[in-house]
Amino acid sequence: MARTRLVVVGGDAAGMSAAAQARKRRGPEDLEIVAFERGRHTSYSACGLPYYAGDIVKDWRDLVARTPEEHAKQDIEVRTRHEVDHVDLDARRVRARDLDGDRVVEEPWDLLVVATGSEPLRPPIDGIDLPGVYGLSVLQDGIELRKAVDAGPERAVIVGGGYIGLEAAEALVHRGIPTALVEAAPQVMNRIDPDMGELVSEAVRGIGVELHLEEEVEAIEGDGRVRAVRTAERTLEADLVVLGLGTQPAVGLAEASGIELGQSGAIAVNPRMQTRHDGVWAAGDCTEARHLVSGKPVSYHLGTIANKQGRICGINIGGGYATFPGVLGTAVSKVCDVEVARTGLSEAELVDLGLEWEQAAVDSTTRAGYFPGAAPIRTKVLADPRSGRVLGAQIVGKEGAAKRIDVFAMAIWNGMTVQGMVNLDLSYAPPFSPVWDPVLIAARKAAEQVERSLGEHL
Repeated sequence: MARTRLVVVGGDAAGMSAAAQARKRRGPEDLEIVAFERGRHTSYSACGLPYYAGDIVKDWRDLVARTPEEHAKQDIEVRTRHEVDHVDLDARRVRARDLDGDRVVEEPWDLLVVATGSEPLRPPIDGIDLPGVYGLSVLQDGIELRKAVDAGPERAVIVGGGYIGLEAAEALVHRGIPTALVEAAPQVMNRIDPDMGELVSEAVRGIGVELHLEEEVEAIEGDGRVRAVRTAERTLEADLVVLGLGTQPAVGLAEASGIELGQSGAIAVNPRMQTRHDGVWAAGDCTEARHLVSGKPVSYHLGTIANKQGRICGINIGGGYATFPGVLGTAVSKVCDVEVARTGLSEAELVDLGLEWEQAAVDSTTRAGYFPGAAPIRTKVLADPRSGRVLGAQIVGKEGAAKRIDVFAMAIWNGMTVQGMVNLDLSYAPPFSPVWDPVLIAARKAAEQVERSLGEHL
């Protein structure tokens, strides 16, 4: 009996999670697995790249969860430095370029997993490809940036104030490099509300970053190597530039091959991670998911989501049955000692959906106020004005603040109301929280707002 042949395109979180789960359920005598990865590394933590550049993580190898050799021990063949540039859905073949051997190979498949991930946004800015300009997307990017930082640049500019941009800024400041950050929007981290974003902006300035908001980069200047970043307002000298302009789903291969995309611009899949093409599956940053609050298709690029989707995909390929329910976009980050977290919908997203909301934003402390180390935390919650259902939450604070977002994520996941959250039996001891945890205070304040709103509509 002929073996089924599974080809995986993409060797990081989603792709290799799918391959590993499929292998757990189907042995090599039944299922042959071949994975193509255009980079040199597999199964690594892209989230750790800024920390490696900042010398907080000392060895890039610590970011690698599993090497190609370790995958081979599971009878999963991984071909690194192979870029798949075409998928033939009718002939069920992929074409890949061997980037080191300068040759083209074609391989048949019975089952295909597309896990091409996301790619950094690179707008058509003059000079964006100059030497000294770095992205921070794949492990090799982090290795190259670390080499550049180790060489001792005199001044750096970060372009973009999202998660990657802020974490890169922290890394460079940690290495003692004078750093400026340019952001076209009125605030950094535009996926949180402006009042919370202002707290993050203050934290960025507080660590010594020269912050320039509402300034678009017009050009990156240099004479064979980067020398400056120019906006309409100023020219910032720099011999190191890091791009943190966000990411988009890497769907060029899928689109060119006729694999159907969804409303979000990412690959359309059903809850089992199947595309609309027979035998073709997809997972990770290149696929869309359903937002559990709005019900809309979204494209979020988070390692947590990619690993879960890959797992679901592999279980189903392996003969099991599993579904991916959706996402909330829960995420955390930090700028030195300031932690930032969000889940659910922001005010801007609620406006786009035409929804109303009540909100409460409260200031408290991460521990009992009298306990050493108590630090400020601001907690914000958004709720439906009629039902009180939690729609979203954000947190900005010092150590111990950010992971409280998980309580809100669990509440939203289970359709809880702010009224129901008030009496949650959360843990308490002075080293960990006030007797009324900031989560409960915010929920209580929001519940009062909802009750007031209901009273006005009676």
